[in-house]
Amino acid sequence: MKLRYSVILLKNNAILLFFISLPRSIQKAKAMELENSTNDYRPLILVAEDDESNFKLIKAIIGKKCEIMWAKNGEEIVSLFKENREKAEAILMDIKMPIMNGLDATEHIRQEEKRLPIIMQTAYAFTADRERALECGASEVLVKPITMNALRTCLSRYLPKLMWQ
Repeated sequence: MKLRYSVILLKNNAILLFFISLPRSIQKAKAMELENSTNDYRPLILVAEDDESNFKLIKAIIGKKCEIMWAKNGEEIVSLFKENREKAEAILMDIKMPIMNGLDATEHIRQEEKRLPIIMQTAYAFTADRERALECGASEVLVKPITMNALRTCLSRYLPKLMWQ
């Protein structure tokens, strides 16, 4: 390992600056270590979706890179959030669900957590539905059918350490 240094003298004080050059093999090892730590990143995503086929699509799109927990209605997602609030890094929330809809569930979650990304999914592309979701606390609104590119791009905006390759 090479060691280069410079000394800068200022009146009565001396400042010693070290510059270290690492051999290429060590630089490559550090780069691989950083890449592996990024590849090991698996954020927990809570998914609120009452339709099993829609849940399977979401799981197929993000399941290899994310941990997923499934809730089938609004009450279940609020409970899942409370149980996993320290680990959850985002919520995918369907708007139309039985027992408690996604809008009400989002309002409940927002009473306790303001910053967690909540990405709403809706089959309705009306501007009023989107505005209502944002008023309830959604971070973003995606229109079904969800595409791989739209979902991954959206999640990457909120979870920049998430790499899809």
